[in-house]
Amino acid sequence: MEYEAVIGMEVHVELNTASKAFCGCSTQFHAPPNTNVCPICLGMPGVLPVMNKKAVEFSVAAGLALNCTISRWSKMDRKNYFYPDLAKNYQISQYDLPLCHDGWIEVPVNDTTKRIGITRAHLEEDTARNVHTLAGNDSGVDFNRSGVPLLEIVTEPDITSADEAFAYLTALKRVLQYIEVSDCNMEEGSLRAEANVSIRPKGAPDFGVKTEVKNVASFSGVHKAIEYEIARQRRILDEGGTVTQETRGWDADRGVTVSQRSKESAHDYRYFPEPDLVPLAVDEDWENTIRKSLPELPLARWARFQEQYALSPYDAEVLTASRAMADYFEATVQAGAKPKPAANWIMGDLQALLTKTGLPIETCKVASAELAAMIRMIDDGTISGKIAKDVLLEMFDSGQGAKTIVEARGLVQISDESELVEIVAAVVADNPGPAEDFRNGKQKAMGFLVGQVMKATKGKANPKMVNEILLKALNK
Repeated sequence: MEYEAVIGMEVHVELNTASKAFCGCSTQFHAPPNTNVCPICLGMPGVLPVMNKKAVEFSVAAGLALNCTISRWSKMDRKNYFYPDLAKNYQISQYDLPLCHDGWIEVPVNDTTKRIGITRAHLEEDTARNVHTLAGNDSGVDFNRSGVPLLEIVTEPDITSADEAFAYLTALKRVLQYIEVSDCNMEEGSLRAEANVSIRPKGAPDFGVKTEVKNVASFSGVHKAIEYEIARQRRILDEGGTVTQETRGWDADRGVTVSQRSKESAHDYRYFPEPDLVPLAVDEDWENTIRKSLPELPLARWARFQEQYALSPYDAEVLTASRAMADYFEATVQAGAKPKPAANWIMGDLQALLTKTGLPIETCKVASAELAAMIRMIDDGTISGKIAKDVLLEMFDSGQGAKTIVEARGLVQISDESELVEIVAAVVADNPGPAEDFRNGKQKAMGFLVGQVMKATKGKANPKMVNEILLKALNK
């Protein structure tokens, strides 16, 4: 039988607040275990939570960026369950009245875009972190993460493949990083993705039984886990079995999903309104203030870069992959560089240096104005493209300006015709064999002779003039 997949995603995003959701403890990630804690986030009896305003504003900002309706009135609820990482035996979350709901995000899929519906985005607190790598096969609980504000983003079941899920997560992460509500660092647990996967006979109106896949540490892992789960469910149905609704974990080492527990339903959590927190009221003025603070979003910037700067879709995609990269490109163009050369230098040599050193572009020593100055020096013939590569490397290492480096190292391009005529004549005289080869139709000999001229001038000769003068000399 031919099946089709029906997939929904749940993404938990830690918000970039300085303090936790309901207390003043720091959200710093690398602090020693159980040092960023207080009676509130440790779940001590009799303590009272206080709502973090910035967490609400970040949640609303994310909701607006995802085209959600922002609830004028919502509330916090208690989600009751028992687990070692939950000291209170309940989590403060939202149930029937989420802060953000009924949104969507456009996701690039196969040279077009697909709209993925956002069911809800609600605010809650993170749990503590269970650590199972201690000596002697012991486990521990680190409560530093307990109470960190989380935004849970839930999609409609609009995703139909592992590729679409990967594209959705990539697009979502980019939006959240653009609006700076989260760093989305999966290695630190700032973004955690779970997939709800089911299959059904192609064209059938009803959904199949879904399984929830947890404990996936990367987007590529999500992709592999979904593909495995689709194949597993197809095999069960083809053999006449029944898929069980359950929570499954992803075992990256073995490349399989494994059963963890039966899937809970909402009534299992015995939700009820949080009695210690007043309802959240987001009026129109507050919403509009947050809306005005939002930057241009990635998809809109991608389209504008193509229209305004005549860039290809690929170039625009690479340059808008991060807000910092897009800002750097635009600053370089505004400083006087032509868009296409600026794009090529940023995506090519500069990105290679950043990748090699592991540095983000925000800390790059090459100021955008200085990169523009270097590109202008290539355009006006002051330096060659080959010399520019060495100049960029020194700019990257030292932070000095292009003009300073070129003048200090005597790298100004030789564009004096009479000087180049003499050098070319000497090269042709010293290499009669390649010169005769070129006259006999061997075009590769031209490249060798050009290389000899560049070697004689230490790379400072104007390449265009060298080719023109060399052709005249060889055709005499």
